[in-house]
Amino acid sequence: MSPEPILRLEGVSKYFGEFTALDNINLEIDEGEFLTIVGPSGSGKTTLIRILVGIEELSKGKIWLRDKRIEEMPANLRPTCMVFQSLALFPHRSVGENIEFPLKLRKQRPDDRKARAFELLDLLHLPRSFYQKRISECSGGERQRVALARALAFDPEILFFDEPLSALDFRLRKNLEKELKDLHQRTGKTFVYITHSLEEAMVMSDRIAIMRSGHFEQIAVADEIYARPISRFVAEFMGEVNLFSVKGDVSGNLVGTEIDIQTGRVGPDSAMRLGQGASATLMVRPESVHFLSEDSAADFVVGGVLQAEYALGSRTQYKIQADNGDELAVEKLREDRFPGKIGDRVRLGWNAEYAHMIMEE
Repeated sequence: MSPEPILRLEGVSKYFGEFTALDNINLEIDEGEFLTIVGPSGSGKTTLIRILVGIEELSKGKIWLRDKRIEEMPANLRPTCMVFQSLALFPHRSVGENIEFPLKLRKQRPDDRKARAFELLDLLHLPRSFYQKRISECSGGERQRVALARALAFDPEILFFDEPLSALDFRLRKNLEKELKDLHQRTGKTFVYITHSLEEAMVMSDRIAIMRSGHFEQIAVADEIYARPISRFVAEFMGEVNLFSVKGDVSGNLVGTEIDIQTGRVGPDSAMRLGQGASATLMVRPESVHFLSEDSAADFVVGGVLQAEYALGSRTQYKIQADNGDELAVEKLREDRFPGKIGDRVRLGWNAEYAHMIMEE
């Protein structure tokens, strides 16, 4: 039995004059879910989360928290909390005073506030000695944990995150991504997170919502969006990808309009076939493309010239210029590096089960 939605949006729109920032948004967020909203700048993700937390008013639509309408409820009365990119901590107060701030607003007893602060320091893996430490003396990662502790002190039903890791260095960001995922599992809270970083979304989320021009392009688990995007925009947004415009010939076989694709063993019942004259985009990820020897076969084969090689730590990426001038990407594990050299002629291939057809709208 699937969990009940804790938050439901119906026809939510936001207008700034004649500009439509959000266009008839519908969304259900399950209780205890980690949902990440990803999109390019200007897609509407920040506007949406500001509306959900009550900082911004919507222009039309409904927002339900379980069975209660909250779109007109003031932010301070909603059972939600936001962790901002700037963190918004009090720099000249101690860690303990920052964590206890929401409890002080609720007029809880000092002893109870301190006990709760210690619980949250433990939860966020900060030493209890930090209780007296000034925020101005904390590192970026420590401040991030204090901001999370303060947010949890509100005991919100939903935590919203507005790109809280974007200002941190790469290594610290990677560590905190894992800690946030672990924190979500330990607390059981509902997390709604916005970011421009695809990697953050892939590491942490139960589901990812891709935003574009004020609406959701696709909402699904990370693996589904990565392997089966519903549009060319999502395919390109979800990382390096090879895309080919194709049409169906009289026999239903694929004919490349941007690149010469030699189709090998694609059978009559394959999803890699199109009706006569139908158009689509054929997608294959770089890690699914292989270098073929002269006597090797594959469902799809493309010829070209090896143009560049890039070391990516555990992986190596290759750029190949196809015979018509288009560029393709291939990725291999470091131990499976291609033995050829720049300028070599190569054959690339992949099988139908690793390709995905994106139908034209």
